[in-house]
Amino acid sequence: MSIPAEKIYPRSNDKQTVYLDAVVQNPNISIGAYTMYNDFVNDPTLFEKNNVLYHYPINRDRLKIGKFCSIACGAKFIFTSANHTMRSLSTYPFPLFFEEWDTPVAEVATAWDNKGDIEIGNDVWIGYEAVVLSGVRIGNGAIIGTRAVVTKDVAPYTIVGGVPAKPIRKRFDEDTIERLQALRWWNLPHEQIKKLLPLIKRGDARALTRACGQV
Repeated sequence: MSIPAEKIYPRSNDKQTVYLDAVVQNPNISIGAYTMYNDFVNDPTLFEKNNVLYHYPINRDRLKIGKFCSIACGAKFIFTSANHTMRSLSTYPFPLFFEEWDTPVAEVATAWDNKGDIEIGNDVWIGYEAVVLSGVRIGNGAIIGTRAVVTKDVAPYTIVGGVPAKPIRKRFDEDTIERLQALRWWNLPHEQIKKLLPLIKRGDARALTRACGQV
């Protein structure tokens, strides 16, 4: 058993929180099961429009978000097309205005420097109005602080904050992180996760791995 594909709202009488995989339509955005977004300012079903910015098809970059992520109100994902190229002697985006400057339409994407996809792991918590920039990869279990601006990759189970975001501390010791990375509990079947919830909530990684038949 898993979450029904058509289920939008995780909670009855709460229209501020949605399962993102049920509302995002862009084929260049992939969302894992149970990842949710809360918005008390705008309609959360408009996440793709309001929160994924400068994500133009011409660039073919992707937003990939794993399973069981929690994304707070106003978090933004800003893609490459927001940039202006640093290779040129001018930051003015001449290729965008090809009609004005008689430049080839095929050169439009040279107006910016392509930084690549944004990849978010599983069980990641992204705080209120945090910003994640193009090319960034965030590891499993990481926490992004309120209004942080993430310009570089974030290691698994690391808490970051600030502008630009910098590591604050690890969530767990290395043994626990290694166990969670190896176990990947978010990939287990729905019913098995339900049975394991007491161990997950208790924070007992050793007991969790034993319960899953691992050492």
